[in-house]
Amino acid sequence: MADQSMRGFVEALRARGELVDVGHPVSAEYELSALLGLFDRGPAVRVENVTGSPMPVVGNLLNSRERLAAAVGCEVGDLLSEITAAIAGRQAPEVVKDAPAQEVVLGPETVWDQVVAPRWFEQDSGGYVTAALILAHDPVSGMRNASYARVKPLTATTGFIGIAPNHHLTALSRSAGALPVALAFGVHPAIQLASCTYLGLGDDELEHASHLLGERVRVVKATTSDVLVPGDAEVVVEGLIHPDQVVHEGLVNEYHGMYEDYGNGCTLEVTAVTKRRDASMQVILPGLASEHSYIAGIPIAAGIKHALRGAGCEIVDVAVTHAGGGRVDVVVSIAGGRPGLPRRIVMGVFAAVSMVKQVTVVDADVDVWDDVHVHWARTSRMRWDRDLVRIDAVATDRNVPMQEGGTVTKVGMDATVKPGDRAVGPRLAVPPAAVTAGVLEELRSRGLAQQLAPALVLHGSLTGRGGTL
Repeated sequence: MADQSMRGFVEALRARGELVDVGHPVSAEYELSALLGLFDRGPAVRVENVTGSPMPVVGNLLNSRERLAAAVGCEVGDLLSEITAAIAGRQAPEVVKDAPAQEVVLGPETVWDQVVAPRWFEQDSGGYVTAALILAHDPVSGMRNASYARVKPLTATTGFIGIAPNHHLTALSRSAGALPVALAFGVHPAIQLASCTYLGLGDDELEHASHLLGERVRVVKATTSDVLVPGDAEVVVEGLIHPDQVVHEGLVNEYHGMYEDYGNGCTLEVTAVTKRRDASMQVILPGLASEHSYIAGIPIAAGIKHALRGAGCEIVDVAVTHAGGGRVDVVVSIAGGRPGLPRRIVMGVFAAVSMVKQVTVVDADVDVWDDVHVHWARTSRMRWDRDLVRIDAVATDRNVPMQEGGTVTKVGMDATVKPGDRAVGPRLAVPPAAVTAGVLEELRSRGLAQQLAPALVLHGSLTGRGGTL
C-alpha cells in the first residue's frame, strides 16, 4: 500500500534538506508562532519539545507551490491541472477495520492534554487549534464533508469552533442538530489539499483526494460515531458540533493578517481521542502566513480554473495571491479569445468564489505568480478609464477585508494587450528566443540551472509562450 501519512512527507523533506529540527524547549505561548514566522518562507520545522504538548510538533509543511507539488508528486507547472482533475473526479474511500490512527484510544477528558492549542498572536481571545481537518457525517441526509475551521479550548471536554454561516459544515450542523464530527491531525498533504477545494454541498472531499493520492483514501470508522477518518492520521478528536450552544469568540486573527470579531460560534463536545502510539502534532501558522495562504489559495485557484473551462479561451494559469491571503485577490492569464473576453473572465471568477474581491486578467506571457510582473502588466497594458471594471455593493463573505454590512465593492482589471494601444506595438525587448533557449540548455548541462533567476521579460521565452515577447 502507498504511504498515506504525514510522517512520510516529513521524512521526504528531511531527506531533501527542507526540514529544521528544533531541540530546545519552545513555549506554545507565542514562541511557537514566532519560530514558525521566522521560517515562514523556508524549511518545514519539527519541534521536539513544545510546552503543553506530549508529542513533537511540526509546521510550515506546505508553505510554497513547490512543496505542494512535491506532496502530490507532480511538477509545479502541473499542480493546478492535478487539483482540477481531482475536483472533476471522485472515488469512494476504502473502509478498513484497523488503522494506525486508533492504536491508542483515550477518553474525552484527555483532549487538551493531548492536543496543544498555541497562543498565536497578541490580541487573540485564546489559544487555537489550526490544523484540524474536520470530517463530518450528517446522519439525517447521509452527507459527508471534509474542511478546516479553527477550534479554541473551552472546558475540559468542550471547545469553541469557528464556522462561517455559508460553510457547508454549518449547513450540515443545522440539518443534524448535533452533528457528529472528527478532527484529524497530521493527514497526508494530498488529503489536506483536496479538503480545501470548493465543491458542492454533500460532495465528500475524501472521494476527490483519491486522484491526488493515486489510490483510494483508506478510512476507518470513528469509535463513537459513523464519521470516517483517514486511517493514517496522527491524532483524531471525535465529537459533536452543537449549533444551538453558542459562544462569543472575541478577537481572532484572520487570513488577511488582521483581527476580526465575528461574534458567536458553535460548541464542540469531545467524545473520544485516538492517536498513533508515536504520534506527532501538526500546526499551521495562521494569519498572513505562507502555509495558511497556499493551502487555501492553490485549491481555490484550481477551482476557478475548473469553473472557467467554458469561458471561450485557454485559461493558461490562475493565481490566488499571497497578498490577498490566498483568498480575495486573483490573477488569471489567458490565451486567445475575442474582444471583451477579459471582462467575462472577471465576472466568471466573481461567480465562482464569493469572497474574491479583485481580479486581474493578463496575457499568457505574464507570470501570474510574480507580483512585480503582474503589476507591470497593469502599469503597461491598462488604461484605467477603459479597462477597470467596478461593481459596487456586492454581497460577500464576512471575512473579506473592508466589507460593510455584508457587501463590498469589487474590481476587475483588464491588463491584456489591445491592438493599437502603442504605435510601435507591445513587443518586449529580449534576445532571440532560440538564443535564450540555447544558453539555458548550456547552463543546465554545466549544472548551473539551479541558480537561475530569470528576468521578468524572459518569462514568455522560457515558458514557450512567446505571445507578445
